[in-house]
Amino acid sequence: MSEDLSVDCPVKAVIVPGNGGGDVTSCIWYGWTKKRLQKIPNFKCLLQNMPDPFTARESIWLPFMESELQCDKSTIIIGHSSGAAAAMRFAEKHPVYAIILVSAYTSDLGDNNERESGYFSRPWQWEKIKANCRHIIQFGSTDDPFLPWSEQQQVADNLDAELHKYDDRGHFQNTEFHDLLNTVKKLIPNST
Repeated sequence: MSEDLSVDCPVKAVIVPGNGGGDVTSCIWYGWTKKRLQKIPNFKCLLQNMPDPFTARESIWLPFMESELQCDKSTIIIGHSSGAAAAMRFAEKHPVYAIILVSAYTSDLGDNNERESGYFSRPWQWEKIKANCRHIIQFGSTDDPFLPWSEQQQVADNLDAELHKYDDRGHFQNTEFHDLLNTVKKLIPNST
């Protein structure tokens, strides 16, 4: 593990949504999670509409995560779908406290929009991601209508992630996500 990871505990979480547009604060579990994490003393949670929300280009999202959302070694990045790809690419070059990947995948799946995002244009640097994260946690479901399980399993295997595997959560598009909330709280001392 990198010596840059010497932070004792995280001070914030940043939720990086999937692509698609619309107000992320009222989209699926994002706003619900933010409201609950904001109640933890001395902890904050950031959730913002991302620039370039439909294509979710790496060249736009990663600088935004660094400059606007201020992701750093005291940050838990919670990435969903395209946001999971962004979290992994961000962690290739930047130390973070943790990445929590929801519906993560490794390729463009033959989709032009995914290809244009840029995340899948080169091999993943798995060892760098692991070296830059104190914790790597993944949520995946075998019945995801968009992602084959093999892609999700490849992420878990390559990152030695703490995998929470389900067979009934689809693409994790419910309005509440209690398992995620409990997982984040376990990473924050004195939050329960």
